[in-house]
Amino acid sequence: MATQNPRDYLVITATGDDQVGLVQKLTSRLVKANCNIEESRMALLGGQFAIVMLVSGRWDALSKLENKLAGIGKDLDLAILCKRTHETEYKKSVIPYQIEVVAMDHPGIVHKLADFFANRGINIEDVNTNTYPAPHTGTPMFSVTMRVGVPASTHISGLRGDFFEYCDELNLDATFEPPRA
Repeated sequence: MATQNPRDYLVITATGDDQVGLVQKLTSRLVKANCNIEESRMALLGGQFAIVMLVSGRWDALSKLENKLAGIGKDLDLAILCKRTHETEYKKSVIPYQIEVVAMDHPGIVHKLADFFANRGINIEDVNTNTYPAPHTGTPMFSVTMRVGVPASTHISGLRGDFFEYCDELNLDATFEPPRA
């Protein structure tokens, strides 16, 4: 019976001036290196295009890619960092929940949300934020969408109640639901 080798992983972060074809140019280098993108987040932030990706491959393919990243960064005018990692291992049973918050924009919203969850031993697994003008008034608004891993032993209705009370104190409109498919 053949045993499967565990996959090796590399996290790559890259930023650079936005340019047409940047994703195509970078991903072509990954394909040529016999590596696969497992997960990624890519976004235009200001005038910079930011990329975070989890790449998998055989250990030797990842090693070759690591050695080529400085040259790839120079060729594509990207600042690139990389770090070896492993598949996510959940140490205890967690239940995913999706949090959405909208409020008038002001400093500290993400920090206060992170503080709420950290103080309860709840891991934040994914965060996306955005600012935009409110319809009709143009008031600066801020939205946060996050996925958290709630320990299975947590009393969900109590946590939800505490969260909504906390958001009311901070004047944040929020939802706390199981993730949508």
